[in-house]
Amino acid sequence: MLLDSLIPIRDLNPTRRFPIWTLVIIVVNVLVFLGTAHGVGLSQAEAFHYGAIPCDVLSKCIGLSSQLRHQFPSRSPDGSIFTSMFMHADILHIGFNMLFLWVFGNNVEDRLGRIRFPIFYLATGVIAAVTFIAFDPAGQAPLIGASGAIAGVLGAYFVLWPRASVQSVLLLGIIPIPIRVRAWILLGLWFVLQVLSGLAGLGQVEQSGTAFLAHVGGFISGMILIFVFGGRRERAFAA
Repeated sequence: MLLDSLIPIRDLNPTRRFPIWTLVIIVVNVLVFLGTAHGVGLSQAEAFHYGAIPCDVLSKCIGLSSQLRHQFPSRSPDGSIFTSMFMHADILHIGFNMLFLWVFGNNVEDRLGRIRFPIFYLATGVIAAVTFIAFDPAGQAPLIGASGAIAGVLGAYFVLWPRASVQSVLLLGIIPIPIRVRAWILLGLWFVLQVLSGLAGLGQVEQSGTAFLAHVGGFISGMILIFVFGGRRERAFAA
Protein backbone atom coordinates (compact mmCIF):
# COMPACT_ATOMS: atom_id res chain seq x y z
CA MET A 1 0.00 0.00 0.00
CA LEU A 2 1.08 3.59 -0.65
CA LEU A 3 0.82 4.51 3.04
CA ASP A 4 3.34 1.80 3.92
CA SER A 5 5.87 3.70 1.80
CA LEU A 6 5.19 7.10 3.41
CA ILE A 7 7.69 7.62 6.21
CA PRO A 8 7.55 10.72 8.47
CA ILE A 9 10.95 12.33 9.08
CA ARG A 10 10.06 15.41 11.13
CA ASP A 11 7.17 17.75 11.77
CA LEU A 12 7.24 21.52 11.20
CA ASN A 13 5.78 22.20 14.63
CA PRO A 14 8.20 23.90 17.07
CA THR A 15 8.49 23.07 20.76
CA ARG A 16 9.41 25.25 23.71
CA ARG A 17 11.27 22.62 25.74
CA PHE A 18 13.65 19.79 24.95
CA PRO A 19 11.68 16.49 24.96
CA ILE A 20 13.64 14.80 27.72
CA TRP A 21 11.08 12.07 28.42
CA THR A 22 10.66 11.25 24.76
CA LEU A 23 14.43 10.81 24.52
CA VAL A 24 14.54 8.76 27.74
CA ILE A 25 11.83 6.40 26.47
CA ILE A 26 13.70 5.95 23.20
CA VAL A 27 17.00 5.26 24.97
CA VAL A 28 15.37 2.75 27.34
CA ASN A 29 13.74 0.91 24.43
CA VAL A 30 17.02 0.77 22.52
CA LEU A 31 18.95 -0.47 25.56
CA VAL A 32 16.33 -3.14 26.28
CA PHE A 33 16.45 -4.26 22.66
CA LEU A 34 20.24 -4.48 22.72
CA GLY A 35 20.06 -6.43 25.98
CA THR A 36 17.45 -8.94 24.82
CA ALA A 37 18.04 -9.30 21.10
CA HIS A 38 19.96 -12.29 19.82
CA GLY A 39 21.62 -11.19 16.62
CA VAL A 40 19.16 -8.72 15.09
CA GLY A 41 15.95 -10.02 16.63
CA LEU A 42 14.19 -10.97 19.85
CA SER A 43 14.31 -14.61 20.82
CA GLN A 44 11.08 -16.55 21.33
CA ALA A 45 12.01 -17.17 24.97
CA GLU A 46 12.40 -13.45 25.66
CA ALA A 47 9.11 -12.72 23.90
CA PHE A 48 7.26 -15.20 26.12
CA HIS A 49 9.12 -14.01 29.20
CA TYR A 50 8.26 -10.32 28.85
CA GLY A 51 5.37 -10.22 26.37
CA ALA A 52 1.71 -9.89 27.35
CA ILE A 53 -0.08 -13.14 26.49
CA PRO A 54 -3.87 -12.61 26.47
CA CYS A 55 -4.96 -15.97 27.87
CA ASP A 56 -2.28 -15.80 30.55
CA VAL A 57 -3.31 -12.31 31.66
CA LEU A 58 -6.94 -13.47 31.86
CA SER A 59 -6.05 -16.83 33.47
CA LYS A 60 -7.72 -18.74 30.63
CA CYS A 61 -4.85 -21.11 29.82
CA ILE A 62 -3.82 -22.82 33.03
CA GLY A 63 -1.44 -25.24 31.32
CA LEU A 64 0.46 -22.53 29.45
CA SER A 65 0.49 -20.25 32.48
CA SER A 66 1.97 -23.01 34.64
CA GLN A 67 4.61 -23.71 32.03
CA LEU A 68 5.49 -20.00 31.81
CA ARG A 69 5.69 -19.70 35.59
CA HIS A 70 7.98 -22.73 35.74
CA GLN A 71 10.25 -21.47 32.96
CA PHE A 72 10.20 -17.82 34.06
CA PRO A 73 9.67 -17.64 37.85
CA SER A 74 9.86 -13.85 37.88
CA ARG A 75 7.19 -13.45 35.21
CA SER A 76 4.01 -11.60 36.22
CA PRO A 77 0.94 -11.77 33.94
CA ASP A 78 -0.18 -8.28 34.94
CA GLY A 79 3.34 -6.91 34.92
CA SER A 80 3.84 -8.27 31.40
CA ILE A 81 1.48 -5.57 30.14
CA PHE A 82 4.14 -3.04 31.10
CA THR A 83 7.25 -5.01 30.18
CA SER A 84 5.78 -5.80 26.76
CA MET A 85 5.89 -2.08 25.90
CA PHE A 86 9.68 -2.16 25.88
CA MET A 87 10.22 -5.31 23.81
CA HIS A 88 10.68 -5.33 20.03
CA ALA A 89 10.89 -8.14 17.53
CA ASP A 90 13.67 -6.81 15.32
CA ILE A 91 15.55 -3.72 14.17
CA LEU A 92 12.81 -2.55 11.80
CA HIS A 93 10.19 -2.93 14.53
CA ILE A 94 12.06 -0.76 17.02
CA GLY A 95 13.39 1.58 14.32
CA PHE A 96 10.00 2.62 12.99
CA ASN A 97 8.46 2.79 16.46
CA MET A 98 11.18 5.09 17.78
CA LEU A 99 11.06 7.24 14.64
CA PHE A 100 7.32 7.85 15.06
CA LEU A 101 7.80 8.56 18.77
CA TRP A 102 10.56 11.09 18.09
CA VAL A 103 8.65 12.89 15.34
CA PHE A 104 5.35 13.23 17.21
CA GLY A 105 6.22 12.71 20.87
CA ASN A 106 8.19 15.91 21.37
CA ASN A 107 5.15 18.15 20.81
CA VAL A 108 2.86 16.05 22.99
CA GLU A 109 5.45 16.07 25.77
CA ASP A 110 5.87 19.81 25.35
CA ARG A 111 2.12 20.28 25.72
CA LEU A 112 1.63 17.97 28.70
CA GLY A 113 4.86 18.68 30.55
CA ARG A 114 7.41 16.35 32.08
CA ILE A 115 5.19 14.98 34.81
CA ARG A 116 2.03 14.20 32.87
CA PHE A 117 3.61 12.96 29.63
CA PRO A 118 5.19 9.71 30.90
CA ILE A 119 1.97 8.88 32.78
CA PHE A 120 -0.04 9.57 29.61
CA TYR A 121 2.35 7.39 27.59
CA LEU A 122 2.08 4.42 29.95
CA ALA A 123 -1.70 4.81 30.31
CA THR A 124 -2.32 4.66 26.56
CA GLY A 125 0.06 1.71 26.31
CA VAL A 126 -1.91 -0.19 28.95
CA ILE A 127 -5.22 0.61 27.24
CA ALA A 128 -3.77 -0.53 23.92
CA ALA A 129 -2.75 -3.87 25.43
CA VAL A 130 -6.10 -4.30 27.17
CA THR A 131 -7.88 -3.61 23.86
CA PHE A 132 -5.88 -6.30 22.13
CA ILE A 133 -6.47 -8.78 24.96
CA ALA A 134 -10.21 -8.04 24.94
CA PHE A 135 -10.48 -8.91 21.24
CA ASP A 136 -8.30 -12.02 21.51
CA PRO A 137 -8.86 -13.38 25.05
CA ALA A 138 -7.78 -16.92 24.16
CA GLY A 139 -4.65 -15.81 22.31
CA GLN A 140 -1.38 -17.51 23.21
CA ALA A 141 0.96 -15.31 21.19
CA PRO A 142 2.91 -12.69 23.15
CA LEU A 143 2.08 -9.05 22.50
CA ILE A 144 5.27 -6.98 22.33
CA GLY A 145 6.24 -3.49 21.22
CA ALA A 146 5.83 0.16 22.10
CA SER A 147 3.48 0.83 19.21
CA GLY A 148 0.33 0.79 21.35
CA ALA A 149 1.65 3.58 23.58
CA ILE A 150 3.06 5.41 20.56
CA ALA A 151 -0.35 5.14 18.90
CA GLY A 152 -1.67 7.02 21.94
CA VAL A 153 0.85 9.79 21.22
CA LEU A 154 -0.28 9.83 17.58
CA GLY A 155 -3.92 10.12 18.66
CA ALA A 156 -3.08 13.08 20.89
CA TYR A 157 -1.14 14.76 18.09
CA PHE A 158 -4.00 14.15 15.67
CA VAL A 159 -6.36 16.04 18.00
CA LEU A 160 -4.01 18.88 18.97
CA TRP A 161 -2.26 19.70 15.71
CA PRO A 162 -4.26 18.27 12.80
CA ARG A 163 -3.01 20.91 10.34
CA ALA A 164 0.67 20.67 11.22
CA SER A 165 2.91 19.84 8.29
CA VAL A 166 4.94 16.65 8.47
CA GLN A 167 8.03 16.33 6.32
CA SER A 168 7.97 12.79 4.98
CA VAL A 169 9.66 10.56 2.44
CA LEU A 170 7.63 8.64 -0.12
CA LEU A 171 9.47 5.53 -1.23
CA LEU A 172 8.77 4.55 -4.82
CA GLY A 173 10.81 1.41 -5.11
CA ILE A 174 14.26 2.54 -4.00
CA ILE A 175 13.66 6.17 -4.93
CA PRO A 176 12.94 8.49 -1.96
CA ILE A 177 10.70 11.45 -2.78
CA PRO A 178 10.44 14.26 -0.18
CA ILE A 179 6.84 15.26 0.49
CA ARG A 180 4.93 17.36 3.03
CA VAL A 181 1.68 16.00 4.40
CA ARG A 182 -0.81 17.45 6.86
CA ALA A 183 -0.84 15.55 10.14
CA TRP A 184 -4.56 14.80 9.91
CA ILE A 185 -4.06 13.13 6.54
CA LEU A 186 -1.00 11.09 7.51
CA LEU A 187 -2.28 10.02 10.92
CA GLY A 188 -5.90 9.67 9.80
CA LEU A 189 -4.95 7.30 6.98
CA TRP A 190 -2.67 5.39 9.35
CA PHE A 191 -5.54 4.95 11.81
CA VAL A 192 -7.97 3.79 9.12
CA LEU A 193 -5.40 1.23 7.95
CA GLN A 194 -5.05 -0.09 11.51
CA VAL A 195 -8.83 -0.42 11.89
CA LEU A 196 -9.29 -2.23 8.58
CA SER A 197 -6.30 -4.51 9.13
CA GLY A 198 -7.37 -5.27 12.70
CA LEU A 199 -10.92 -6.17 11.71
CA ALA A 200 -9.67 -8.30 8.82
CA GLY A 201 -7.42 -10.29 11.14
CA LEU A 202 -9.78 -10.23 14.12
CA GLY A 203 -6.92 -8.70 16.08
CA GLN A 204 -4.95 -11.92 16.19
CA VAL A 205 -1.21 -11.47 16.16
CA GLU A 206 -0.79 -15.09 15.02
CA GLN A 207 -2.44 -14.30 11.68
CA SER A 208 -1.03 -10.88 10.87
CA GLY A 209 2.17 -10.58 12.89
CA THR A 210 0.99 -7.14 14.02
CA ALA A 211 -1.44 -6.30 16.81
CA PHE A 212 -3.46 -3.78 14.80
CA LEU A 213 -6.28 -3.52 17.32
CA ALA A 214 -3.77 -2.56 20.01
CA HIS A 215 -2.87 0.36 17.76
CA VAL A 216 -6.55 1.25 17.44
CA GLY A 217 -7.07 1.14 21.20
CA GLY A 218 -3.97 3.23 21.80
CA PHE A 219 -4.90 5.84 19.19
CA ILE A 220 -8.47 6.29 20.45
CA SER A 221 -7.32 6.43 24.08
CA GLY A 222 -4.77 9.09 23.14
CA MET A 223 -7.48 11.19 21.48
CA ILE A 224 -9.57 11.03 24.65
CA LEU A 225 -6.93 11.11 27.38
CA ILE A 226 -5.17 14.15 25.94
CA PHE A 227 -8.12 16.20 27.20
CA VAL A 228 -8.20 14.37 30.53
CA PHE A 229 -4.51 15.17 30.98
CA GLY A 230 -5.02 18.84 30.15
CA GLY A 231 -4.36 19.04 26.44
CA ARG A 232 -6.11 21.45 24.11
CA ARG A 233 -5.89 22.17 20.41
CA GLU A 234 -3.33 24.78 19.48
CA ARG A 235 -2.27 26.52 16.30
CA ALA A 236 0.71 24.97 14.56
CA PHE A 237 3.01 26.21 11.85
CA ALA A 238 1.79 25.01 8.46
CA ALA A 239 4.85 25.84 6.40
